[in-house]
Amino acid sequence: MTSAFDPVRLAAGTTLSNRIALAPMTRSRAGEGGVATPLVAEYYTQRASAGLIISEGVQPSVVGQGYPFTPGLHSAEQVAAWREVTDSVHAAGGRIFAQLMHSGRIGHPSLLPDGLVPVAPSAVRPAGQLFTGEGMKDFTTPHELTGDEVRATIADYAEAARNAIEAGFDGVELHGANGYLIHQFLAPGSNLRTDEWGGPAENRIRFAVEVVKAVAAAIGAERTALRISPGNPYNDISEPDAQPVYEALVKEIDGLGLAYLHVLEYGPEVRETTLALRKQFSGLLVLNPATEGPTDHRALALVEDGTADLVAFGALFLANPDLPDRLRTEGPYNTPDPSTFFGGDARGYTDYPTR
Repeated sequence: MTSAFDPVRLAAGTTLSNRIALAPMTRSRAGEGGVATPLVAEYYTQRASAGLIISEGVQPSVVGQGYPFTPGLHSAEQVAAWREVTDSVHAAGGRIFAQLMHSGRIGHPSLLPDGLVPVAPSAVRPAGQLFTGEGMKDFTTPHELTGDEVRATIADYAEAARNAIEAGFDGVELHGANGYLIHQFLAPGSNLRTDEWGGPAENRIRFAVEVVKAVAAAIGAERTALRISPGNPYNDISEPDAQPVYEALVKEIDGLGLAYLHVLEYGPEVRETTLALRKQFSGLLVLNPATEGPTDHRALALVEDGTADLVAFGALFLANPDLPDRLRTEGPYNTPDPSTFFGGDARGYTDYPTR
């Protein structure tokens, strides 16, 4: 029987020491200009015992930023700063993928320079507010991308992926979940287009497919992955009858030889969809599972029963830098402090104790 503590080989030939992943989590601690800092390097290096580290969301372009103090991969300074992070993680024996996250309509003009505004597949303002450097603000109506701008955005992803490899990352995960740009194209509630990028499911999946193919062409499919969250209503996403859409998406990208497919479950009711996609996808499946209560050592059974090849842990890994060791002994676990999740200094970031 396969155990979560057994090694596993990615398509690129990279062997992961175990099947426990650090889930991508926005921490909003980048420096001026969206650069990773020495504190960021310390944070990830502390968690290098993960089989795979998936970084926080990293914007592939200036207009892709949706939150304060998030890092980018679109400037030489950002690439150089990330190299310090990846070198440190590798020296500690870890493996790290960069998650490219274009936030799309989830953002605010006050976070963007030069009069830029958030962009999206359609000019549909999401309900709700977000935190900015000027406090909480309502979301605004985004600019609807033109056909040429859609193509340019795809090219931005590919260029950021090349930057990620230059910065020393082992690969790139494309964030197609949680209501951000790729998800906005997939969901009929945020994609009202009538051109080749909208309408029926085969058109709504096109942006995700083209981004995956562009990044795979830029850095190799074996270093490219995609994260999805079928039916997830987060960030005002409306996505009824999601399973057929994601089955169509996975059918299009299966066979490319991707590093993995990462599924985020927003609730236990989507396990049926996870299992369907598991059967359809021929590569490795990383699962960020929905669980009753905290996701802890009990989730490792999902590797043992074949539901997933790797299990991703979020808040528990945030609070326990040595989580694989603690999972092996079934605890004890440090308790995460939500007041320090976003922004700030070392408190609640790099000061959680190991055993």
